[in-house]
Amino acid sequence: MKAVRNLLLLLAATLITACERGQRTSTDESGDDLGSARACYERALEAFDGDSIRLGEQLLNQAIRLATASDDLHTLYLAQSRLAESLAWGNSEAALEMAKQALATYERRPDDERNHIILLDYIGTYASQLAFNTDGSFDEALDYTNRAYQLALASRDSLGTEQMCQTLTSLANIHWAMEEYTTALGFARQAVVCADDGQLLGVQQVLARCLVSCDSLPEAEAVYRQMQPGADLQAAYIVQSNLAKLALHRSDIAAAEEAIDSAFSHAEDLYYKALQQKDEYYQTALQQELDNEQLRYRTALQRRTLWSGIIIILLLAGVTAYIVRHRLRDSRQKLAIQQQQLQLHEQEAAAQREQLRQRDSIIDFLQDFILQRSEVIQKLGASSERHIALTPREWNEVERTLNAIDSDRFVRLRLRFPDLREEDLQLCILTRLRLTNRAIGNIYGVSISAVQHRKLKLKKEVFGEDNPDIPFEQVLDSL
Repeated sequence: MKAVRNLLLLLAATLITACERGQRTSTDESGDDLGSARACYERALEAFDGDSIRLGEQLLNQAIRLATASDDLHTLYLAQSRLAESLAWGNSEAALEMAKQALATYERRPDDERNHIILLDYIGTYASQLAFNTDGSFDEALDYTNRAYQLALASRDSLGTEQMCQTLTSLANIHWAMEEYTTALGFARQAVVCADDGQLLGVQQVLARCLVSCDSLPEAEAVYRQMQPGADLQAAYIVQSNLAKLALHRSDIAAAEEAIDSAFSHAEDLYYKALQQKDEYYQTALQQELDNEQLRYRTALQRRTLWSGIIIILLLAGVTAYIVRHRLRDSRQKLAIQQQQLQLHEQEAAAQREQLRQRDSIIDFLQDFILQRSEVIQKLGASSERHIALTPREWNEVERTLNAIDSDRFVRLRLRFPDLREEDLQLCILTRLRLTNRAIGNIYGVSISAVQHRKLKLKKEVFGEDNPDIPFEQVLDSL
């Protein structure tokens, strides 16, 4: 009997050690303690730095709840303002309401006047976004932004001109959105005067846009030529593309071609940079999936070990029932922590997939930009109301261009369907170029219904798709 009791104690000790080890592992993997509002807020900032948008927003909501419960007003308004900034990318109405809550929290216990100005300016920006998206009134946006400007003007001796420049730029953007271009130009000129080196490039873009809207094209071109985007490829592309438009407006073909070539060069650099970022995100997502798989395996293994130990203890003796129940409660807490960690990792993976989708959309945009530079494709795009015929050489050029940017799609299509006729392949090419049935009909000199019938026949007889609800474009993409 004594030997049995010793065996039970040994098994119980082994089980307890496994539970504690798993709990320590879970604590180590979780990182900072999430019990305080400040810790949640800092973890959220780290998540945003790593492009984990959804996880960052969840941590900010948790920080807001904890800060509200603990009356930590400073952390509360910081978390509310950062959450509003994140929401502004997809929901300007929710961002506006959250920013108003942050302002109300700040005004309960104000600290730095700079933060007050920034909050008012943010609210004005979100209100202007909402008014622009909904064709609403800009009165609320002007009210908050004017309040921010008045505070910045009154505090310029202590805070400098940085906040004045920001609020003047916001006022210029709001009046430009209201199509009050002369007023917007006045604010933009004032903003340029008080802009520092870090603000100058953005303010110059606003000034040049206002000058173009006021038909001051020579002055706008001078501003664009003064801009120095440096390593900012997107800003460099914007500058060169606008210089090309201005050169075309004054019929300077040579200058327009030079600006277009420069803009295209920046677009290519941006395209390859996006590809590189996409590869990095794929590697990160793959590593995240591996980590999640390891975590799931450890969780399942520990769960099996736990229940096996419990069953053995219950079978050997009933005298240890109290100890088993007590340790079972601890193990459930451990499993809950592990499941929470698993859920956080899965949410991070979902955020990574969302980032990949955004990078794919950027790459699609740049691919479309490259397609538009092909003279043959431009010729097809201009044929919406007249018949046009392409030579075999031009068809070959279109096919080579699409294969170059689309991973040899039509090379693989020819190999997979060797009986595919040349006119059927040309129909697939025109469909890939996103031409409408009307445009395709004009190219072939047939009606829209004839084009639809030809697509249906090709989809059914060659590609083997009998479902009429699946569009021909979707079938072609799946191949």
